[in-house]
Amino acid sequence: MSEPLTIRVSTGTGTGRTTLAAFDAALVAAGVGDFNLVRLSSVIPPGSRVLEVDGPDQLPGEHGDALYCVYAEAHASLPGHEAWAGVGWSLHDDGSGAGLFVEHEGPSHEQVATDLVHSLEDLSAARGNAYHPEGRRIAGITCESLPVCAVVVSTFRRAGWEELGDAR
Repeated sequence: MSEPLTIRVSTGTGTGRTTLAAFDAALVAAGVGDFNLVRLSSVIPPGSRVLEVDGPDQLPGEHGDALYCVYAEAHASLPGHEAWAGVGWSLHDDGSGAGLFVEHEGPSHEQVATDLVHSLEDLSAARGNAYHPEGRRIAGITCESLPVCAVVVSTFRRAGWEELGDAR
């Protein structure tokens, strides 16, 4: 039997002189700053386990590796405005480890938390109500003067370029 897929969920916030620099700072804080992100839709494969981790405990890899992930990112650039990002997940009732991720961004913790709950409920309903909420991570930051970003990243797998093959 193969090892289960471990999906690590981390959060980060950052500030920078541009929104891109703030996004990069948030990715670094979440432990994924040196990867090329490959965004996935929101399906958790059977046999998976989801772990909540801090940035230093994120999936290890080499500088420039491709990182397959589900993520939410939120930005704010006006003083006093907030940026909130969140990822929630549910698992199938059959215990297989299969599940669903949802990701949301917004200007308040309350909006993101509510959107995560509603999306998980609707996705489960569309699949015969066979999924139950399992967890969520939410991160937020308030802009004081420079642009800010909040991210939540769920990492599935990394691949080095040698593993991806020759694209010629």
